[in-house]
Amino acid sequence: MEDKPRYSRNSDILELAFAMAARPQGITIKEIEEEYGVSRRTAERMRDSLINIFPQIEELEIEDKYNVKHWGFTNHSLLPLISFSPKEIANIEQYERRTTNKEVKSELKQTVDKIKLLAQKRANSIENNIELYMQTEGYAIRQMPQYKMNIEHLNIVREALKDSKKIKAVYHNKQRKIEPLGLIYGEKVYLVAREPEKGDGIYNYLLHKFENFELTEEVFDKGDFNLQEYSSRSFGVYQGEILNVKLSFTPDLADDASKYNFHPTQKGKWEEDGSYTVSFKASGSREIIWHVFKWGKGCKILTPKSLRDEYKKYLVENLENY
Repeated sequence: MEDKPRYSRNSDILELAFAMAARPQGITIKEIEEEYGVSRRTAERMRDSLINIFPQIEELEIEDKYNVKHWGFTNHSLLPLISFSPKEIANIEQYERRTTNKEVKSELKQTVDKIKLLAQKRANSIENNIELYMQTEGYAIRQMPQYKMNIEHLNIVREALKDSKKIKAVYHNKQRKIEPLGLIYGEKVYLVAREPEKGDGIYNYLLHKFENFELTEEVFDKGDFNLQEYSSRSFGVYQGEILNVKLSFTPDLADDASKYNFHPTQKGKWEEDGSYTVSFKASGSREIIWHVFKWGKGCKILTPKSLRDEYKKYLVENLENY
């Protein structure tokens, strides 16, 4: 019986090995297909090539309602291969520079220090290279709100998410018991959760507005909730009616719009007059309106009519203040 040809892109194979080792539930053939943009046959070859190199990779015993096989490492044999490049460390330090939250800034700094410690044998060269990256890369000043986020609260939420435990906390001066489902990071940090007293609905809570977090020992069932699917339904973080949005950009903005990431569901089309049309499905009409406004008069809402009317009303209401 002839062996399957080995997948030959070494960089992808090594990246896949790290991905397998980093995920407690391993990785599926479908995930390999999606992450590397390959066919199922190629994804299987990648897995087989990796098994030839690392015999420690096995099929993991994971409870999966779809009966999908998960592949991963059964030990920590990849640890000696792990290293951090100056560029990778500089990337984290750039995030530390960008954040306006003092608590998160402190945590990021501690994380960078630990990573540098792991690479202590090359400390001098690493420090010099990182400094070079930091001197030649910067970020424009961004105007955004600054919210004090309690790191202790964040750690409680992370533990609750890991173990599917309920949390007691005060929100808008009311004691609540919530079932945390995930965190969404943007200009603000939102806790996605259920509140059993309010029914089966899913709500977005501003993390910085919570007080007196307390982790309980009550375990709850997350069901089939998927944070990625949930967050991709909205344009920003607000959930609501799904809108079939179509935006038109004038020729002078068309090139920029064609390279812009509006939403995971977006589709673009060049028109004969040189303009560019973008369509996507998402909720969060107010956030869509705010974004359209940033493009100026060169961006027009084609559909739905309800969104176009809401935008006109928004413009009129703001003009009345001047």
